[in-house]
Amino acid sequence: MRSLKTVPSGDVRLGMFIHGFEGSWWEHPFWRSRFLLTDLQDLHKLRQFRGGVIIDVAKSAHGSDPLPDETGSPERERITDVGAPSSARTAPTQRAPAPHGPAELQARQAQAAKLVAGALDTVRGTFDDVRLGRAVSQEKITALVSDISAELDSNAPALLRVLQLKSKHQYTYLHSVAVCTLMVNLARHLGLDAERVRELGLAGLLHDVGKVAIPDAVLDKPGRLSPEELALVRTHPDEGAALLREDPAIPELAIEVCLHHHERWDGTGYPHQLGGEEISLPARMGAICDVYDALTSHRAYKRAWAPARALAEMWRWEGHFDQALLFQFMQSIQLYPPGMVVRLASDRLAVVLDNGKRASRTRLLLFYDQSSARTLEPSVLVLDGGDAEDAVIGFVPQDALPAPAPAPDLPLPSVTADPVS
Repeated sequence: MRSLKTVPSGDVRLGMFIHGFEGSWWEHPFWRSRFLLTDLQDLHKLRQFRGGVIIDVAKSAHGSDPLPDETGSPERERITDVGAPSSARTAPTQRAPAPHGPAELQARQAQAAKLVAGALDTVRGTFDDVRLGRAVSQEKITALVSDISAELDSNAPALLRVLQLKSKHQYTYLHSVAVCTLMVNLARHLGLDAERVRELGLAGLLHDVGKVAIPDAVLDKPGRLSPEELALVRTHPDEGAALLREDPAIPELAIEVCLHHHERWDGTGYPHQLGGEEISLPARMGAICDVYDALTSHRAYKRAWAPARALAEMWRWEGHFDQALLFQFMQSIQLYPPGMVVRLASDRLAVVLDNGKRASRTRLLLFYDQSSARTLEPSVLVLDGGDAEDAVIGFVPQDALPAPAPAPDLPLPSVTADPVS
């Protein structure tokens, strides 16, 4: 088992390996959740986080104890004072207070809106360049991926809120920005290198570029598409890949995601009916991020679904996604659908409970201990990332559940139609 310890944010030092944060990924001040802390600005931002920080002692540069007894040592005193206001410094047993008042929250929302407005212009211009056969500005789209990454570092909650506010006329462009954001986050969770993360971000921005060939009247139609209209929409992967191939500077990975992000694990997708491992990892990632954002966004023909409901339906669509990768996506945003049976690091099994409107914590109903093969008296556990023993490390298929303790039958929302994203 990893040597994980949870400490207050005020006790974090340079050289520690950050393994995770208490709560949902969009509540902490970084767009990535696992990294070696080496930058003083990152340390300052982390000190303002009000939750606990999970440290991997084995990967840290300061030995095995993230909380040395020498609390007054010169090194500790120096790092505590660097750039951090006195209000952000906390005693080892305290948590830093919530850093943002209404005025600052409003300012952060405005900052995120400014980035999104610029991203909208950049993606719209990029789509126009592709449509007109002009070379895509690599400098602009690479800078946009970097800006999104930086905003996730410092202002993730506001950025994600703004990205959900898509009008029907902006949907295609801002959907591309949102998929870029989710792709970058998932890629970092999977431990991919920086160059691959960058390419996956670009792929997210360009995955729907083929929709420039589809009339707006079809894309924005509020009612059900006719068979002819649906067939037209399903040409956008081929159209997009053909357009991107005209620019030799576009990475092959981005073309692959554009072409195959609507393929399905069981081979029933389009345009080439690929299945299983025939679908590349980047395309499988694109499929998950694309559908998740589509389901959680308002569209001309449907209201947005809550994130937990979207994940529940995606998990239930048998054969649609690579389930192991979908679970990794859930881990990357630290959110799981009600009814899923999960395995904890403590070797206990539990069912994810409906958490109502609180999406920032996962509530579990414990029911079985695998190590002792015994049924537990049902009890509720709320995960906040603060205890390594309670980390979700896997899921259990229904057919693999222990016979003496089947998971409680929790109702899940029904789905009426497979969305067109």
